[in-house]
Amino acid sequence: MYAIIRTGGKQYKVAEGDNVKVELLSGETGDAVTLDDVLSLHDGEQLHIGRPTVAGAKVEAEIVQHGKGPKIRIHKFTRRNGFAKTQGHRQQFTELRINKISK
Repeated sequence: MYAIIRTGGKQYKVAEGDNVKVELLSGETGDAVTLDDVLSLHDGEQLHIGRPTVAGAKVEAEIVQHGKGPKIRIHKFTRRNGFAKTQGHRQQFTELRINKISK
């Protein structure tokens, strides 16, 4: 059984027992999270496609940790004008453990 969920403006394919890194969610480590925005659900026999979401479907997960991704360097440069600028960014994430997928 797997589901396709939407959180943080992105879509993720998840199955029970998976660990998934998603955009930062509020909550503490060990808290339970319910994701109701299920776009598609495959229960082993049949594929349920939502319009836009599958009615009554939800994914229950647990927050494993919060963290930051790798540092990304942004360098802007314009030749012959003496312009150079460097920026950095580290995206925050929440790691979830998928406990249960239900319809």
